Amino acid sequence: MSDTFLQDAPPAPTAAPEWFVTAQRDAAKRFESLPMPSRRDESWRFSNLKALDPLDFTQARPVVQELAEQLLADSVGFEAALATLVFANDRLIAKRADEHLATQGVIWLPLEEALNTHSELVHRHFMRSESSVGTPKLLAHHQASVRAGTFLYVPQGVRLSAPLQAVHWAAGSGQAIFPHTLIVAEEGSAVTFVDWFKSSGEGRNMACGVNDLHVGPDATVHYVSVQEWNRQTAAQQSNTTAIAHGGSAINLGLHLGGVFARSESVSRLNGSGARSEMLAATVADGAQEFDQRTLQDHRSPDTWSDLLYKNALYDTAKTIVSGLIRVEPQAHHTDAYQKVRNLVLSAEAEANSLPGLEILADQVRCSHGATTGEINPEELFYMQARGISEKDAYRLITFGFLNEVLERLPDEALREKLQQTLRARLQGH
Repeated sequence: MSDTFLQDAPPAPTAAPEWFVTAQRDAAKRFESLPMPSRRDESWRFSNLKALDPLDFTQARPVVQELAEQLLADSVGFEAALATLVFANDRLIAKRADEHLATQGVIWLPLEEALNTHSELVHRHFMRSESSVGTPKLLAHHQASVRAGTFLYVPQGVRLSAPLQAVHWAAGSGQAIFPHTLIVAEEGSAVTFVDWFKSSGEGRNMACGVNDLHVGPDATVHYVSVQEWNRQTAAQQSNTTAIAHGGSAINLGLHLGGVFARSESVSRLNGSGARSEMLAATVADGAQEFDQRTLQDHRSPDTWSDLLYKNALYDTAKTIVSGLIRVEPQAHHTDAYQKVRNLVLSAEAEANSLPGLEILADQVRCSHGATTGEINPEELFYMQARGISEKDAYRLITFGFLNEVLERLPDEALREKLQQTLRARLQGH
């Protein structure tokens, strides 16, 4: 491994290509002209719109060197990662990479650098997939403001043996960051990537992030996000995954932090034999609100998708899961499933589940379902009868409930890291 610590935050990308400068200028105009969504919009039903008002936040300022060094020390993430980028307030502060990545043709760069060194490749994929479950205004805000993130290109046939990762920190107060992840996996390649989202201190900030995942023919991409913002941060994260024929994608979110966190995930199965798993495990307590919107868009025949979202709710917490399976007219022989499970651990918690189907093709197999329930008293009694305290029993049952999601991740070492993170989050309950 080679490590580089950047003592001074790099300047804005003054040498950015003309297409990017023009795109940002156009996005800024769209942001100014477009209205904010309202609860009358179907994709924002039940949402806390006040939490995401962009006018409440200014673009983040660089952190001082002393804080950058502290954040770098705290940026462990997944210890066995092949490469790591660390950002603080949208400035790269450190990068670490296995020296063999470049010899395999893998391009692993901060977005700022990739814009200059691989402009055409970035241009071909950057924010090309439409997100139809959110709001154009916030996507325009991201595109107009983005300056930091990850660009990962995996060439044809290259199958990476361990995950790569990025750690994004938000520091200060009243500021907004715009993390971006762009992954391009060519035919027959395989990669696992992890984004960690963390806060330094208890300042009130906003995160407006986007992921672009492009899965080539017969390629495999496993994307994991671990959201641990502080309890003052409002977050909006949009993910679009485009999967070519024979490709396979897993998108797993572990949602733990924030005062209000909205995640939008769109999976487009563009070629026959494409497969998609959309997974999320959420712990909501206090006055936290988690708003999750999804679309499984089947555009070709013989495609398969499966969604499993699980929420554990304490106190006065609130969750929303609104998901749609859409089968386009030509997408015959589609298999698509959607399952939402809510474990309510308080009489004041609120779980909203809004599953839906839109089937325009023949010979398909689609199902959706949502359940909301409490811990089974018999299960609790069984554990207490064997010497486990009531508090520990609740915690173990809740972990087991959410762990079903994590068990779907094939990488055993990474799965154990996520389980460790989940246990730590449940420790206070």
